[in-house]
Amino acid sequence: MHQQNYIPDDAPFTSEQRQWLNNLVGNFISDLTSGKGLSGAGAAPSIPVTILVGSQTGNSESVAKKLSKAMAKMNFLPEVVDMGSYDKAKLAEEQNVLIITSTYGDGEPPDNAAELHSYVLGDQAPSLENVNYSILALGDTEYPDFCKCGIEFDEAFAKLGATRIFPRMDCDVDFDDEYATWKDGVLNALGASAVPISAADDIQEEGYGKKNPFPASILKNVNLNSADSQRETYHLELSLEGSDIEYEVGDALGVYPQNPEDLVDEILANLPFKSTEEVPLPGGGEATLREALIYSYDIRSLNKRFLQDWQARSGSPYLRALVEADDKKEYDDFCWGRDLIDLITDHPADFSDAEEFVGTLKKLQPRLYSISSSPNAHPGEVHLTVAIVRYHSNFRDRGGVCSTFISDRSEGVHPGVFVHSNKAFRLPLEGDIPVIMVGPGTGIAPFRAFLEERKVSKAKGANWLFFGNPHEAEDYLYKEELEQMQKEGILTKLDLAFSRDQAEKIYVQNRMIENGAELWKWLSVDNGSFYVCGDASRMAKDVDAALHTIAQEHGKLSEEAAKEFYLNLKREKRYCRDVY
Repeated sequence: MHQQNYIPDDAPFTSEQRQWLNNLVGNFISDLTSGKGLSGAGAAPSIPVTILVGSQTGNSESVAKKLSKAMAKMNFLPEVVDMGSYDKAKLAEEQNVLIITSTYGDGEPPDNAAELHSYVLGDQAPSLENVNYSILALGDTEYPDFCKCGIEFDEAFAKLGATRIFPRMDCDVDFDDEYATWKDGVLNALGASAVPISAADDIQEEGYGKKNPFPASILKNVNLNSADSQRETYHLELSLEGSDIEYEVGDALGVYPQNPEDLVDEILANLPFKSTEEVPLPGGGEATLREALIYSYDIRSLNKRFLQDWQARSGSPYLRALVEADDKKEYDDFCWGRDLIDLITDHPADFSDAEEFVGTLKKLQPRLYSISSSPNAHPGEVHLTVAIVRYHSNFRDRGGVCSTFISDRSEGVHPGVFVHSNKAFRLPLEGDIPVIMVGPGTGIAPFRAFLEERKVSKAKGANWLFFGNPHEAEDYLYKEELEQMQKEGILTKLDLAFSRDQAEKIYVQNRMIENGAELWKWLSVDNGSFYVCGDASRMAKDVDAALHTIAQEHGKLSEEAAKEFYLNLKREKRYCRDVY
């Protein structure tokens, strides 16, 4: 008897997979027509799927859980696994693997994905010829190494012989559409049945969240630096009364900024459109062009994709040469220190109307800031510690869109906020465990929250903080609070590194080395937990190098043994990083 072909010959499957799916569909139809239904002897078997998560701040984990819920309603047995706890020896035996991972820092894998990433890219990686896979890569096009971690996982799996069942999807910050496309493609490729895919849509968030931010009242907004400092660091206190929003220490707060009105007006003055013309908004609805540019569209960030799109509408010989050369460094050099206004004035483009113009722009995204308060110490409030970014380039004064919004343009405004959970950056559940915290500059933010929480909860564990900034007199953030915590015995040990108060620069990693013997005891004998917050590209790497030096000098470990020691700390959630 000739077998019916339900799966097209050009579908992205091997002949064996196509035959299995044809049999599956045929048995399903046969059972329905014979009256057995889905519960009969011929019911389709559940398909096992392992969802591996690489997450630094929780985005990938959240997406993985949404996907798992959708798959559980269908004919799948999904299992969400943190890459940091995954037994890599099982990889070659998996049937279906879905990887959801972010990228952070200079194109690095998230901390929990580093070991598996190194394994599949290394010489000891096994053949994966019996594994089906697909990858959802989360990233941000403002960074040069966009989605690098996901790209490298994809290339490694393909090289090891795994079958890509659906193309990798590289997602920018606002990725709902890309995720939906990838999810539906993966489910179809794996043979989804039992319920239509549309019936397995994600549950919509209730209450206030990223899509429905809470308009928070500003209770306090002050510069923590002295008037003589070259830096500005604002302490911002927001009211959450009436929001039902809850957070934990270690979480981040998303803040929706507004673009400067004077910059928007300059843009409009150089465009042939009326400021009152109605245009569509990124999330639906309409607003006047001026309102849309102030509240909804990104007018500051340039990147390769945007330049390519702009050049197609511009007669600029310079942009054409830039796009045709397709040189990463040249793109990066051009984008740094330039905004949309520079393209409009220096490399004008033609648009048929205002709607086409805003169609080239990205949605104005919220900025995430580490929360610097304990909800138990400040009920109904949330505090932030924000470094204000200002600089001069290409004959213009410029600044960070959200930081300057907080410092310059937030008076009388109720900023839209939401909580971004970060389960990878939590205090130990046991209050008697000692805690070491390294947070120079605004990296102190979560540790102010940690110390407040340890005080309120009467935790008995010792607390050690390393803090640094350029000058003590001008840049000692939260000095009075920290000194008071020392007097109260909450802050057991405080080491300060003011880099420019002496001829030789001193940083937090130098203070760690100076205290290496005691630091090693806290980690190896007292089973302490180690936390670092701040710059990923330099400080966090230097701190990590200092830790390895301490393990070798004071623990007498070899280089390889030191690496394994800190890998174990990460697996045990005793080495946690909130870096950016």
